[in-house]
Amino acid sequence: MTLDTAKWLDSATIDPAVLALRPDYRALLITAEGLRPGPSDDFSEGMLAAAEATARELLGDDAQAASPEHPHLAAWREAFRAFGAKPQRTRPSAEALLRRVAAGLPRVDRLTDIYNAISVAHVLPLGGEDLDHYAGPARLVRAAGDETFETTAGGEAVVEHPAPGEVVWRDDAGVTCRRWNWRQCTRTRLTHATTRAMFVLDALGPMDDAALTAAGDALTAALTDACPGVRIHSRLVTGITA
Repeated sequence: MTLDTAKWLDSATIDPAVLALRPDYRALLITAEGLRPGPSDDFSEGMLAAAEATARELLGDDAQAASPEHPHLAAWREAFRAFGAKPQRTRPSAEALLRRVAAGLPRVDRLTDIYNAISVAHVLPLGGEDLDHYAGPARLVRAAGDETFETTAGGEAVVEHPAPGEVVWRDDAGVTCRRWNWRQCTRTRLTHATTRAMFVLDALGPMDDAALTAAGDALTAALTDACPGVRIHSRLVTGITA
C-alpha cells in the first residue's frame, strides 16, 4: 500500500461527540516508516527496565495501588465512566501496565516494548497500529454499536461489536481500538513484520501540552535509536481544527 503519511495524518479526526465528553482531550499521532521489528531484544529490555524503575520512583513500590490516584489516570477513569465503561474491569491502558510493574512489565516484541516503556515512564495511554493494515483515515468516534472489532477469545478469532456510545478508534474497515485505549484489534496490531506504524498518545487535562510533547519526543528518540533511518511525522489532534 502506498501512503503519504503526512496527508494521512491530516485526515485524522476527533468527533465532536467525543469532545462533548472530554473537551480537554488531545491525541498526539506519530507515524514511523522504516521500522525494524522483531522479538524483544537488549534495547527494548533496557527501555522496559528503565520504565519500571521510573514507575517505582514516581509511585512507590506498590504502583498497583498508587496508580489509580495519579491525576492523569484518575482523569482517565472519569472519562471511561462518562461513556459507561467500568474502569475497575476495563482499565485505561496505562493503568493496566502500571499495575504490572511489581511483577515486571510484559515483554512482547521490540516495537511494543518501546511504546509500552514510554507509556509507563510518562503515565499516559499509548498504542501502536500497523499502517499497512489500516483502511482509510483514523477517527475517534462514539460507536453506533454495529461496527466490527476483530479480536481473539480462547485462542480463536472472533468478531465483537462495541456498545452503543462507546468511544472507539476506527477506520473504514471497523474498530481498531475499543474503549478509547483499552484493547486493540488483531487486524492492525504490531507484529514482527511491521515496518510502518502509527502511535496514539492520549492526554487529558492533568497532562499539559508540554508533558505530552515530551512523551512524544521520548518515543521519537527511542524509535530513532532502535531503527536508524526511520522517518517520522507527527500531528497534535485536538478536534478544534480537525
